[in-house]
Amino acid sequence: MNFSPTMEHREILRVRLELLLREHRDLDDAIRALDETRSADQLTLRRLKKQKLALKDQIARIDDELTPDIIA
Repeated sequence: MNFSPTMEHREILRVRLELLLREHRDLDDAIRALDETRSADQLTLRRLKKQKLALKDQIARIDDELTPDIIA
């Protein structure tokens, strides 16, 4: 059996990335829907936006780990 621990790690990261991207899109939709109601709770909107930014940071870290460094 040809086992590659780095390949397994990369696959786990790809799955995690997809989940985070989906969650980011869902938060974006929720923020947009709340924003359109005009009677939205501003505190809730701020919390959702902060959560969305945290997801964006996690997505960037995973994306950096998956993308090899290429020195030009």
